[in-house]
Amino acid sequence: MIDRKHIALPLVVILLAGCAGASSGRYPSLAVRDVERAEGTFEPVPGPQIEVPQIEMDGGTDTESGLAALVEEARKAHAAFTEVVPTAERRVQAASGNSIGSDSWAAAQIALADLDSARSNAAIVLGELDTLYTATAVQGEDASAIAAARDTVIALVSEEDTVLERLRAQVR
Repeated sequence: MIDRKHIALPLVVILLAGCAGASSGRYPSLAVRDVERAEGTFEPVPGPQIEVPQIEMDGGTDTESGLAALVEEARKAHAAFTEVVPTAERRVQAASGNSIGSDSWAAAQIALADLDSARSNAAIVLGELDTLYTATAVQGEDASAIAAARDTVIALVSEEDTVLERLRAQVR
């Protein structure tokens, strides 16, 4: 009986000999060709200039007073949101455990919609600050005061989102 090792070794030798003899010129060389050598320098083509319009704030051209007005508007919107929360909490608690479509469930949905509407007022201010921040950054100007105002409004909107998420989880 012939051992497999004795058959495999001559077979491997024959296959390797076939690979070695395959360079008959039918295949291109893998050596680097002249056109593949990196030469010269590449200069970027100048693109069109982007015109960024100046953005005027509602508070006028004075950035500090304009930002203060936007933050104050967001705080008022947040206060309005906070006023509606207790009513929404009572309605959501009354709907908790009731079936979808019941009167208490519908009342809770309306209360949550009222909260969403109150939240959108602060979100609108956040959108204005985002636009102002982006335009200022694109113009290469200092946007740190806008970023601070944005962070204040983001904190208010995040707090409102947390309340909405908590109440929605109770009604599902």
